[in-house]
Amino acid sequence: MDQENKTQTWVSEFILLGLSNDPKTQVFLFVLVLTMYLVTLVGNTLILLLISLDNRLHNPMYFFLGVLSFVDLCYANSFTPQMLAHMLSARKSIPFYSCVFQLYLSLGLGGSEFFLLGAMAYDRYVAVCHPLHYTVIMHEGLCMGLAASCLVAGFTNSLMETIITFRLPLCHNIINHFACETLAVVRLACVDISFNMVMMAISGFLVIMLPCSLVLFSYGCIVTAILQIHSAQGRSKAFGTCASHLIVVCMCFGATIFTYLVPRSASSMEVEKFVTLFYGLVAPMLNPLIYSLRNKEVMAAFQKFLENFRDKE
Repeated sequence: MDQENKTQTWVSEFILLGLSNDPKTQVFLFVLVLTMYLVTLVGNTLILLLISLDNRLHNPMYFFLGVLSFVDLCYANSFTPQMLAHMLSARKSIPFYSCVFQLYLSLGLGGSEFFLLGAMAYDRYVAVCHPLHYTVIMHEGLCMGLAASCLVAGFTNSLMETIITFRLPLCHNIINHFACETLAVVRLACVDISFNMVMMAISGFLVIMLPCSLVLFSYGCIVTAILQIHSAQGRSKAFGTCASHLIVVCMCFGATIFTYLVPRSASSMEVEKFVTLFYGLVAPMLNPLIYSLRNKEVMAAFQKFLENFRDKE
């Protein structure tokens, strides 16, 4: 065991294999990823700007949407600039402590997002099932407390998982991934990783299944309440307030459950890369589009923003 621990001491950097070794494919991927990255930056920044500037969006639903956009921005920035740089370079290396920080940051932001989606589901439950008491229940203090709790829970879990991951003695430093991701790093271990896999399963249950259970419970109550509305217009309006959130929930939880909870196969590592890319970049890119295109209040705030911008010119 002492010799195995010395193996880890000599790892000063990691080599990332990335998505492809083919130069033409890397150029194509660079353009594609850069485009998605820019759309992610513009979309989420615009959502934050609209929420801060328009008084009509100063309510709990848009407060949580603003926090989600901020988390998505940070998540995309945690690995995308490095991935883009690696696509244009022959040597795809990352220093050891940069890898540790990247894994901690991405896990923390990812976990926080799941808890936030659970909090947003609770907000929609109160709005649909207790509309007369909505402003009383979802007061500013509760919203701030829920958002802070989501971030603390996400980063506390991330700290635990990061510590047990990088305490493993490593056989080599070549990571078959485009970023420092838990499953990819654990595969480098020289020792039995059963304990790590158990802890990852527990972590996955807490971070994925608990918020998912809250979402399912909230939407079960929401569907029951909507079915009791006699007016077709009323049912459509009630469902419309939840549709965007439900689409985002299905994307994020579906991709991550596939990555972490579906049994692994020998060819699953390449699939994992693209699922991680979907969750880390595609979902943050689509979130603002889903919430804005399906939301009349956000579109109205955007039109007002454009009008004010034209007037200043």
